Amino acid sequence: MPPEQPIISIIIDDLGDHLERDFSVVELPGPVTLSLLPHTPHARSIAHYAADMGKEVMLHLPMEPMGTENMGPGGLTEQMDRADFTETLLSDIDHLPNIVGINNHMGSKLTRSTKQMRWLMETLEERHPSLFFVDSFTSLHSVAFAVATEYSVPRARRDVFLDHDRDLFSISLQFKRLIAKAKKHGSALAIAHPYPETIEFLSYWLPRLEQKGVKLVPASEFVELRQRREPVWRASLSPLRRVAKN
Repeated sequence: MPPEQPIISIIIDDLGDHLERDFSVVELPGPVTLSLLPHTPHARSIAHYAADMGKEVMLHLPMEPMGTENMGPGGLTEQMDRADFTETLLSDIDHLPNIVGINNHMGSKLTRSTKQMRWLMETLEERHPSLFFVDSFTSLHSVAFAVATEYSVPRARRDVFLDHDRDLFSISLQFKRLIAKAKKHGSALAIAHPYPETIEFLSYWLPRLEQKGVKLVPASEFVELRQRREPVWRASLSPLRRVAKN
């Protein structure tokens, strides 16, 4: 039997503030996945246009960073109590139509916090079990993926940032890393942003992925396939998990 074809998925973050720019992202060829910031001026219009174009939409959930960057509206912080945290999370989810999953916007501080990640995953488990979670992995100390596993939330973790450096040469190098990781491990997930350089690069290369020997899939399919391929691991219920309900 021939080996399964390597797959990649590309999530474009930070959408919702700029209508014309973000429409051009929706129009990229192939099943790129769009992650929209909640409570932004054009998020709903972009989400509806994405649905018309057959593209998946995610919630780009603002989370507290280590620095002083502005998360934007709908942000989750360590200072929130359980009620405020859950209310804000549900408001962010309800703001966007037809989302299939969530990934964190910023979050280099909050994703380190086991307590808040358990609040998040427990809410998804109980209130929105159809949603998956992608850890954008903005901190090497993130516990988000591990806690999602504990709560059996469908999950994945970012492998490559395509455009941490915005020039075309750097994007090309990261794209090659993405392809190499997919071929080595069977799958790889990239996060990118709606920069002109990124849109130009993807507009050219996405129709040519067959030449690279990989297949682009939407994020929901990526999460499903990755979990099917990886060893099953389920964390046992612990006293810490019971404490997280309080």
